[in-house]
Order: sequence, then structure tokens, then C-alpha cells
Amino acid sequence: MEVLYITIGVSIIVALIFFAAFIKSVKSGQYEDTYTPSVRMLFDDELVIVKKKDEKDKKESKINQKSIKNN
Repeated sequence: MEVLYITIGVSIIVALIFFAAFIKSVKSGQYEDTYTPSVRMLFDDELVIVKKKDEKDKKESKINQKSIKNN
């Protein structure tokens, strides 16, 4: 039974150490990213265009397959 108390105590200590490391990294600004949000808006449109183009190509290939079957 004593091992259970020791295990719980050690796990709480380890959890507090990880929590303190997380708080320290947040306060030091490690997770602040000021560059990516401004660039992300430039690449979103390209992804939408690629998706639309892929969908258009799929529709055209289906139409071509139907016309080949009809001939």
C-alpha cells in the first residue's frame, strides 16, 4: 500500500514540473508566432484553387468516360 502512495506522490511532482516548464515557456514567448498568420492568408487561396481545379478535372474525366462509353 505504501508503494501506491509513493507512486501517486511522484506522479504529482512530475506533473507539477511539466506544468511549471509549460508556464515558463509560455511566458518566455516560445509559442508566439507573429509571422505565420500573416502569410497563411496568402496560401489559403492557392489551396482552394487547387481543390476547385481537382474537382473540375474529376468532373471532366467523368464526362469524357461517359462520352467514350456512348460512342
